[in-house]
Amino acid sequence: MYKKLALIMVIIISLVLTGCGSKGATGTGQADPGKIQKVNIATGTTSGAYYPIGNAMAKIWSDKVPGVKASAQSTEASAANMNFLQQKEAEVAFTMANVAVYAYEGQDTFKGRANKDLRGMTFLYPNVTQIVVRKDSGINSLKDLNGKRFAPGATGSGTVTNSKEVLGEYGLNFWDKDKGNVKADYVGFTEASELLKNKQCDAANFSGAVPLAAIMDVSNSIDIKVISIEPDKIKEIVTKYPFYYEYVIPKGTYKGQDEDVHTVALANLLITRADLSEDLVYKLTKGIYENLPDLLNAHAITKYIKKEDSNKGMGPIPLHPGSIKYFKEIGVMK
Repeated sequence: MYKKLALIMVIIISLVLTGCGSKGATGTGQADPGKIQKVNIATGTTSGAYYPIGNAMAKIWSDKVPGVKASAQSTEASAANMNFLQQKEAEVAFTMANVAVYAYEGQDTFKGRANKDLRGMTFLYPNVTQIVVRKDSGINSLKDLNGKRFAPGATGSGTVTNSKEVLGEYGLNFWDKDKGNVKADYVGFTEASELLKNKQCDAANFSGAVPLAAIMDVSNSIDIKVISIEPDKIKEIVTKYPFYYEYVIPKGTYKGQDEDVHTVALANLLITRADLSEDLVYKLTKGIYENLPDLLNAHAITKYIKKEDSNKGMGPIPLHPGSIKYFKEIGVMK
């Protein structure tokens, strides 16, 4: 008798637990509270700003967001990161705004494979075009790069796209074998630094945060010059590519930089996928803004991450509902 009662109780308890478990597993947009969710962050090369900031972000999410285990992956940056999102090999990615827009709309290197599942999380900070030459190179303007050796960025990076857009306004071409008038070395920032030091290239584009560690490294080894873009060219670039805006790098930012450098910048963005739950992205976004001092310890550029700028630079890319929920909660969106 007692055995039968015990068996009945076990069956009843099992049915109750099964019913409770299935309720949270339906597609309600809420994360399963009992499940550890892995979040892979696609960042950039180890010598850029994306990587240390991404690692700090992963630590925040792993340590302070319940149910999340995050990790940061070193990549070739923006364009590669948009591919990782499309292939669902990353949940969150750093990118330059122009590359994100091209990926969303299927333009440039993403022609024929528009990814309408991209969603914005937040604006991060300005991504500044910083073209560095050896001081003894005789290069005083970007037009002087004609016939020179140039490091436009690593293959698959947003820096290469940035280099195309800026140099293209000078009639310079490094990407077309038949029309090219600039010789390209497609390398990351660390390799570009070494090429400059060893006189193996004449100029390199270090598109990223200000100040950038790779440029500081070069300036500590050789005398450098950061090239300004002429006012008329800045106007042409901003008109043709509306996601750019004029930016001034204050004198003294880098060793030997005695004058302000006039250049262009665009937004760096944090992008995610539409299929991530509203609850998860809400918690991730909240984790960023409630722990900004931790990011500031990783890189000074994160001082530009401000909740008021959350939707800045997204263009046609919609914000994820999880981010919208957080920004409405804190009163920066209606």
